[in-house]
Amino acid sequence: MKVLANDGLEAQGIHLFEQAEIEIDVNKKEPEDLVQTIGEYDGLIVRSRTKVTSDVIEAGKSRLKIIGRAGVGYDNIDVDAASKNGIVVKFAPHGNTNSTAELALTLMMSVSRNIPQAHVSLKNSVWKKKPFRGSELSGKVLGIIGCGRIGQRLAQLVRGFDMKVIGYDLFPRSDSRIEYMSMEEVLAKADYISIHAGGTTELIGGKEFKLIKPSAFLINASRGVNVNEEALYQALKDRAIAGAGLDTYIDEPKTEGQEFNKKFKELDNVVLSSHLGASTNEAQEKTGIEVAEVVIGFLKTGNWRNAVNVGEEVDVQEKPTWPVFIYHRDKPGVFAHLDNIFAEHNINIREISGRKFADRETAAAVYMVEGKPEEELLAALEAIPDVFCVKR
Repeated sequence: MKVLANDGLEAQGIHLFEQAEIEIDVNKKEPEDLVQTIGEYDGLIVRSRTKVTSDVIEAGKSRLKIIGRAGVGYDNIDVDAASKNGIVVKFAPHGNTNSTAELALTLMMSVSRNIPQAHVSLKNSVWKKKPFRGSELSGKVLGIIGCGRIGQRLAQLVRGFDMKVIGYDLFPRSDSRIEYMSMEEVLAKADYISIHAGGTTELIGGKEFKLIKPSAFLINASRGVNVNEEALYQALKDRAIAGAGLDTYIDEPKTEGQEFNKKFKELDNVVLSSHLGASTNEAQEKTGIEVAEVVIGFLKTGNWRNAVNVGEEVDVQEKPTWPVFIYHRDKPGVFAHLDNIFAEHNINIREISGRKFADRETAAAVYMVEGKPEEELLAALEAIPDVFCVKR
């Protein structure tokens, strides 16, 4: 097997592929070359730079089995095209949890204390103090929009500041660190608002800025699309909010050295960084290991962990499933016989998982099936000579 890591891969990830005896290629291929050569690979790993278009997927569909995204967002991958061609898409979302939460906290502190502005002033040989009077985090209210992995980690990090943490999430979790309430309440009550949502729709625009206190700060280290940039610019310019710390933007530059032409750079109450949420040595290492593990897991054992375009949660209209527990002799041909019995009873098999027992001669299989298994089916399965017991 052969995998292309087109945006590079950390040494630990490369080592995992070598251990699994999968050839790993880390030589960058530009778009035209990628289309020409992708058919040589069983797997493709990318970060945000490589665009996995439908052309790439069509060119590789005869051999390509999996596309792995080393990171959280996978909007640079044509997931629909991958699904149509039977190619699994996986991501590695955990590696940058801490690094992004720490960056959000850093932006909160930087914009509160005007640290970048003071730094620039001193670099230009000008000593100033009065213009840079700031605000403390201690005792303030932090509002988190999107309380998943990163939001929860940020809530943990600010405990040392004695901040009260309130939050909004579509699916609130049981977390004693966060008091959940409506988004409108979070926006109205928070002194700091940090966004950690997925980034598919605009969350904060002109209407929402009217709810935010003039003394509050907005932090966005998630996705640029989450915030209406024109509305934010106007709110900052009019001092309708105190300030903002931004790490992500709509239509970000794609190459090093490219011009950054957002109007935010004209303002003195905003701190800007260039999408650095995952840009730590530790995050890159963790992400490289995670994406290697999920790609190897699929190629070697069919493990579906971290898949984004397959699984029971993809289609909410799917039929209900029932488990059938089968204890059998571990020998060739047993599964074929079992499958035939299910087919004869017009039962569709959704998923099979199996494990051997310690004696290595017997095994257990759990069949997840569509259609409630009736006694007649169970009796037919149990009648197979190599089947010891069937339960539902």
